Amino acid sequence: MQPPRLRLALCSSLALLLLGTASLRAEDAKPPKGEVTKYTFDRSKVFPGTTRDYWIYVPKQYDPSKPACLYVCQDGVQYNAPAVFDELIAKGEMPVVIGVFVRPGEVKPPDDKSLARYNRSYEYDGLGDAYARFLIDELLPEVETKATADGRPIRLSKEANDRSIAGASSGAIAAFTAAWERPDSFRRVFSSIGTYVGLRGGNVYPTLIRKYEPKPIRVFLQDGSRDQNIYAGDWWMANQEMERALVFAGYEVNHAWGDGGHDGKHATAIFPDAMRWLWKGWPAPVKAGKGSAPLQAILIPGEEWTLVADGYRFTEGPIANAKGEVFFNDIPNNKAYKIGLDGKVSLFISDTKGANGQAFGPDGRLYAVASGASQVVAYDAEGKTSVIADGIRGNDIVVGHDGGIWVTHPGGNGPDSSHVWYISPKGEKKVVDTGLKYANGITLSPDQTLLYVADFKSHWVYSYQIKPDGSLAFKQKYDHLHAPDTADDSGADGIRVDRDGRLYVASRLGIQVCDQPGRVNCIIPTPNGKVANLCFGGPEFDTIFATCGDRVYKRKVKVHGANTFDAPIKPGKPQL
Repeated sequence: MQPPRLRLALCSSLALLLLGTASLRAEDAKPPKGEVTKYTFDRSKVFPGTTRDYWIYVPKQYDPSKPACLYVCQDGVQYNAPAVFDELIAKGEMPVVIGVFVRPGEVKPPDDKSLARYNRSYEYDGLGDAYARFLIDELLPEVETKATADGRPIRLSKEANDRSIAGASSGAIAAFTAAWERPDSFRRVFSSIGTYVGLRGGNVYPTLIRKYEPKPIRVFLQDGSRDQNIYAGDWWMANQEMERALVFAGYEVNHAWGDGGHDGKHATAIFPDAMRWLWKGWPAPVKAGKGSAPLQAILIPGEEWTLVADGYRFTEGPIANAKGEVFFNDIPNNKAYKIGLDGKVSLFISDTKGANGQAFGPDGRLYAVASGASQVVAYDAEGKTSVIADGIRGNDIVVGHDGGIWVTHPGGNGPDSSHVWYISPKGEKKVVDTGLKYANGITLSPDQTLLYVADFKSHWVYSYQIKPDGSLAFKQKYDHLHAPDTADDSGADGIRVDRDGRLYVASRLGIQVCDQPGRVNCIIPTPNGKVANLCFGGPEFDTIFATCGDRVYKRKVKVHGANTFDAPIKPGKPQL
């Protein structure tokens, strides 16, 4: 039998051996550590004069033969992200991701007695696509000029489904805005203590999220009940508003609420779980939700915009005849085209004299505003032209079922100020309204008792009641449109109505759809972010045709357009 001391020594040696083995196993179990390198970028054209530091994280598992997924974080390295990524990538709980951690820009002062211009709020809190363009067009291409210490070139996936973006506070709204504006580049968002308040307009997001056709974005939100409540708003309540709006619109959204303040403690603690959720199911694509009830009443699931034709200079004036064939103008080229029911596009008029807006009359003729000739003209089926009125350098036009014509004139200053013309069925013309900033799109209500006129340089569509002689009464700033933060007006252009009384307005944000009481119920963006005008076409008038800069798109919908050359119809009473 061994003496007690020997037994103790053997036990101690065994314990040390086991402890050492466990330590070796723990060392072996540590995930491979990625590489983090620091750089400076000072050649921005989007934010001229700015200088900023940024860091690139590359995991050990990165293989340059396969473009890596991407994670972009504002305000530099946060949430202990490199260590978290090391672990999650090693466990297969997220794909191989290259991280780009970028600081906001500063414009350096001219001397040590002056203050730098700190761009953080300007870049991060402002709405619009400027910061997204900075990342997509400037910084990320710069990242791809770098290489790892062992010479591996950095290659980033260009697939939006492979790209995530994150930030805290103002960096959080910057991350969300980048994905909101460019879901073709970012689709996974981590937002902590997000600044969705009234610093630079971010407080509008909960409303826009509810109204816009949903985008393919997955969002994780974090905030605490002791977050800031200051002059610009209540962060805690704003983040909950964001979450409720995203849920309402059918987005893939998750959240972590706590009792913390405006700091990164809670976000850092839940960051690994947030990353697991954001990358859950990858590479399966992030999906868009169904949207609000007003959107679902218009859009058909699975029906997207399709390109009709492109290669023009500027398309305008789309309108359908009684068959549902659509006609549109290429204004700078002075040409008009017809889209047949078979989808084929053919030349209709070779010299339109700068024709802009168009409308079909009850006589089957196509009426056009030939702005270059200061005329209103009509074309028969063969394209033969008749002059209806001279001295009207108009913009858009509508013809009622009785043959009455209203034309908008954008105008300039003084006697040439913006106004609305009326041309009677007998050819008599008169000005029936003045005072708009820029009278543009024009149409009639389905019952043809109201005239709607879009004011391009404001956020209003005006409503008038039509008198028997074609003059107008009871003018009101009626439909209240949304304007982008990057513009001073809505850019309201062409307008049309459906048979239920909804008003469709081409604007800077897309097609804004208003109910009869004048409220924007939903917003339908176009594929290239542009839209000047629209109409309903096709045999059943259940397809929206949109003129979008150099191209024309179409989209089949559930609703049917109301044709002004037809007999008036009375829509049902709306909910007030």
